[in-house]
Amino acid sequence: MSTSPETHPATRPGVGTAIDTVVYDFGNVLVGWDPFGPYEGRPRSEVEAFFEAVDFGAINHAADAGTPYAVLLERVARTHPDLVDDLRRYVEHYELSLTGPIDGSAELVSELKQLGLRLYGLTNWQAETFHSAEPAAPAIGLMDDVIVSGREGMAKPDRRIFELVVERFGVDPARAVFVDDKVVNVDAARGVGFHGIVFTHTGALRRDLRALGLPVAG
Repeated sequence: MSTSPETHPATRPGVGTAIDTVVYDFGNVLVGWDPFGPYEGRPRSEVEAFFEAVDFGAINHAADAGTPYAVLLERVARTHPDLVDDLRRYVEHYELSLTGPIDGSAELVSELKQLGLRLYGLTNWQAETFHSAEPAAPAIGLMDDVIVSGREGMAKPDRRIFELVVERFGVDPARAVFVDDKVVNVDAARGVGFHGIVFTHTGALRRDLRALGLPVAG
C-alpha cells in the first residue's frame, strides 16, 4: 500500500497502530432497509401483526444465516397457513425494502478509498436477495470484497464470522475498524480485537473515525 501524503493509513493518536482497514455493515449503514416497504398500501398495524405472529425477526435472522426462503415459507405454511402469502410478498418484492443510500455514506466511502484504506463488507444479508444491494447503494461496489452471511451459513453476532474476515482477507483486527448499527455486533467485533463503531449517522461516523486518527473531512 502506498504511504504517500495523498494515500496513507492513519495512526491512532497515542497508540501508534496504523488503521489500514474499515469493515462495513451495509443495512442501515450504507443502504436503508425498511421491512415494511414491500407492504406499501396496507395498514401498518396489519403488517406489524403479521410480523409478530410469525416472529419475522427470527425468520429474517434465519435467512441471513443461510436458511433458504423456500424452507422458511414451508415452515410458515405449517404454522400459519393463512399468513404464508404475506411472507411470500416480502420475498418476491424484497427490493422495495431498500430505501437507497444512507445520507453522506457514498461520499465517505469514496474518501476512505482515496486515502488508500482497505474496505470490506460484512453484512447480514440473505444470499437470494444480495443482488439488490449494490443497485440500491452503489458505494457497496467500492468494497474490495464482501462477506455475505447468507452465503456463509452464519450471521453476526457469531464470533466465527468476524474471524472469517480476519482469515479470508488477511485483516489485522488491531489495525481495522468495524462499523455496524447494532451494538451487539460491534461488541462481538471488539471481542475479536477490532476497533468498533456503533453507527448512528454519517456525520457521527466521520467524527469517530477522526478520533481513531483517520484524516477524513469534518
